[in-house]
Amino acid sequence: MYIPNRFDEGYGLNLEAIRQLKEEGTDLIITVDCGVRSVEEVRLARDLGMQVIVSDHHEVGAELPPANAVLNPKQPGDPYPYKKLAGVGLAYKLVQAYLQTWPSSGIEADHWLELVALGTIADVAPLDGENRYLVKQGLRQMRATQRQGLYSLLQVAGSAPEKVEAGTIGYVIGPRLNAAGRLDSALAAFELLTSTDLFQAGSLAQQLDQQNADRKDMTQEIQTQALQAAMADPDALLIFSASPEFNEGVIGLAASRVTETMYRPSMIGNDDGKRVKASCRSIAEFHITHALDRCSDLLETHGGHSVAAGFTVKKENLAAFLERMNEIAAAELGHLDLKPVLVIDYEVALDKLRPEHIPGIFADVAALQPTGNSNPDALFCSRGLTVKRAHAVGDGQHLKLILQAGKHEYDAIAFRQGYWLERMPEKLDIAYTFETNTYQGRTTMQLKIEDIKASEN
Repeated sequence: MYIPNRFDEGYGLNLEAIRQLKEEGTDLIITVDCGVRSVEEVRLARDLGMQVIVSDHHEVGAELPPANAVLNPKQPGDPYPYKKLAGVGLAYKLVQAYLQTWPSSGIEADHWLELVALGTIADVAPLDGENRYLVKQGLRQMRATQRQGLYSLLQVAGSAPEKVEAGTIGYVIGPRLNAAGRLDSALAAFELLTSTDLFQAGSLAQQLDQQNADRKDMTQEIQTQALQAAMADPDALLIFSASPEFNEGVIGLAASRVTETMYRPSMIGNDDGKRVKASCRSIAEFHITHALDRCSDLLETHGGHSVAAGFTVKKENLAAFLERMNEIAAAELGHLDLKPVLVIDYEVALDKLRPEHIPGIFADVAALQPTGNSNPDALFCSRGLTVKRAHAVGDGQHLKLILQAGKHEYDAIAFRQGYWLERMPEKLDIAYTFETNTYQGRTTMQLKIEDIKASEN
């Protein structure tokens, strides 16, 4: 198995790695989550006498690579009915097909379903259709995991394996596994997931936990600088920020935060003096990969999805690239009122909510699991809540509240909304989801607030 180092080799296939694999005697290359736009690289592999199977879920380019086989349901004419499988989902399908044709005693593709769930959620793939089924089965397997590495990572993070949900992967497991590749080499994450040794797994889990803490600090620093640059031009429809100081491994996370804060497409990059390598995050109204396709003559590499992508551009082409991208953004977004919209599923009068109602609410909400991209948690709204107490947590980024509705009080948490503390109104309207909060062995109901506004009445 070959895992490229993103700092030395970038993402996916690269020419030097293919030559190295050939020298080592490799006859067959199977890509995972990459390769569908690697026309030159695949051509080199074929010229060197290697067979290539491309397994990739990213948007296809104008030309497919000359591989022996291309597994991508998004390619023109592909008959597979579900088009949204993550890269790990396609790898699972390949293994499933292989074992159906060449069975092996004691080995079933379903043995890896917990890793399919992990990869699908961590890649923020839509949790609808077949993805939802695969994740649901994988979560069931993960709650009784026999993988020492996963168990150790959950222990280090303070999460009980038997209570793992989609959110546990998205906010606890995924970030820690990804931290290895974002700051150094992804091999530590691979070694953790394949380790059977208790002490090695525990050491690797602690290493990833510390790297994740470092990753958070780096992301926050880049996010702050990028937002300061964006605030200098509040009318810009497209946000761009690049610096030699921006760590390539976390620029995508910073771009996500900037786009979430400003509700504008953002491109955050590392500038090494010769070229800019950037990660992009976008909004529903702007297909970022299609926009990059229209600038392909100015780019060295690019690719991605509708709302997440990456590119590399030489410095001499940067000004022309930004000018064209801004023209595309103006044409597609200039006439729109760009504001994020929350769709409320149900308005709840919390002052009338009785304790005996709560188990029924959680049973109904649990039936929606696993939730995530394209299958969000049920979103509720309540109005006119009195703020009894409020304080910031997480270095001031988040907000903990006790809200009163009639005779009832409710614990609430609002992530990345700590700024409200400086201008907290007496009464609030909130959009939120119901969740359980376990602290020191005590489990209580908590309102997870998605948005806040001052009550009009």
